Amino acid sequence: MNYTMIGQCLEQVREMKPLVHNITNVVVTNFTANGLLALGVSPVMAYAPEEVYDMAKMAGALVLNIGTLTDAEVRSMLIAGRAANEHGVPIILDPVGAGATAYRTETAQMLLKELDISIVRGNPAEIANVMGETWEIKGVDAGTVTGDSAALATQAATAWGATVVATGKEDIISDGTSTYVVQNGHEMLTRVTGAGCLLSSIVGAFAAVGSEPVKASAAAVCTYGVAAEKAARIAASHGPGAFQIELLNQLYQITARDVENQGRVKQLS
Repeated sequence: MNYTMIGQCLEQVREMKPLVHNITNVVVTNFTANGLLALGVSPVMAYAPEEVYDMAKMAGALVLNIGTLTDAEVRSMLIAGRAANEHGVPIILDPVGAGATAYRTETAQMLLKELDISIVRGNPAEIANVMGETWEIKGVDAGTVTGDSAALATQAATAWGATVVATGKEDIISDGTSTYVVQNGHEMLTRVTGAGCLLSSIVGAFAAVGSEPVKASAAAVCTYGVAAEKAARIAASHGPGAFQIELLNQLYQITARDVENQGRVKQLS
């Protein structure tokens, strides 16, 4: 992938400041909002079924995160998702914990059936379980990944007609035709609750300004991974609390040149 293009995507996000509508989980709301603000994006957290249609139709992207589901929230997701589809707003689905309970898995499957989802971002176990395969998951965390994540992402993308972002030690992004591997990131991301959820919303921000979901997703994942590496160099030795704060700082400070110089992305197909 052209690293200049990734840097240009970051600059477009900063210039356009897209509104990202998040229907996300209660654990990560504050961190997600702060991360988007640090990057230069306008976040909104709107959940009430009475207003989500109006909010979603004016957004640059809609992010649906099933981390702490309720029936009312699922209803809001459907209302907002239909508004997004009607107004050409890309939808990003984060199937948090799919496979841990039937309710989570079935909700993710229902959203994929009822809505035109542009991008699905999750760990390989979540994606596999939504596909109907049984991969190990503990709570909302993936177990040991032993399957072929690249093949899984390609298969899921083809089945769902969406771009799939399968994040792990290496991050796989595929739309069923083009597949990229992003090798940026740091293990400290696994020690901060909501790091993956924030990434899903940042993918939404890049999708709001990019025409090709697969390239926008790869650019977002690379940018986030470089920011995490920069944060780890400064704060990882102090622990996850310092790393979390420094990640926000680096999302604020990261430049197109940082991404161009430090990005590690390769195309598989």
